Amino acid sequence: MTERAQLSRADGSPMRVLVVEDEDTLSQLLSMAFKYEGWDVRTAANGPDAVRAAREYRPDVAVLDVMLPGFDGLEVLKRMRAETVEAPVLFLSARDAVDDRIAGITAGADDYVTKPFSLEEVVARVRGMLRRVGAATARDDSLITVGDLTLDEDSREVTRGGDPVELTATEFEVLRYLMQNPRRVLSKGQILERVWHYDFGGQTNVVELYISYVRRKVDAGRTPMIHTVRGVGYVLKPSESC
Repeated sequence: MTERAQLSRADGSPMRVLVVEDEDTLSQLLSMAFKYEGWDVRTAANGPDAVRAAREYRPDVAVLDVMLPGFDGLEVLKRMRAETVEAPVLFLSARDAVDDRIAGITAGADDYVTKPFSLEEVVARVRGMLRRVGAATARDDSLITVGDLTLDEDSREVTRGGDPVELTATEFEVLRYLMQNPRRVLSKGQILERVWHYDFGGQTNVVELYISYVRRKVDAGRTPMIHTVRGVGYVLKPSESC
């Protein structure tokens, strides 16, 4: 099966990519590259139009320029999440400072590419993000279970004690990595490299932030499963009641 055939929605329709970029030439180039992959593309050139397009189009992934007319990409992402649009987001930015990358990831973006970039790199990163949101072919071994916590890698569903746990794309990746390594202490650096594929120059506060997000949802009102090992990292293990 070809790569293009694999990356489709469950109903067989093309994956949807929202491109938000105010530079017309760059927007066209990105759109052509994504369409060549067989994906459906919609574009927007400013903040308000981007939020409207996300709400109506319900993309599978969004590629957002940070600097936009109207309001910036960070605000677009905030409003997308408020509209319950949980598509993973790739930020494009001319700024390459570590603090800028951390700001984007902390805001909820899943990846970050600085300009100038190669189209091949952007397409490869978007392809990886699409796989993570369920574009890959279903497998029989898609379930990961630790105690009363279950994660389905294909349907992207998580339950604890039979109750659904709603996670964003990045939160899902953090939890999946922990569940793939039960009872093993994972350092912040290991989680950062595995989930974000970035070296943030030793600034691992983004990991602490997302661990706190996942904890609130997975451990809320229950015996904790995610534990901090001070000075080392984090470990997930079955609760004593499991």
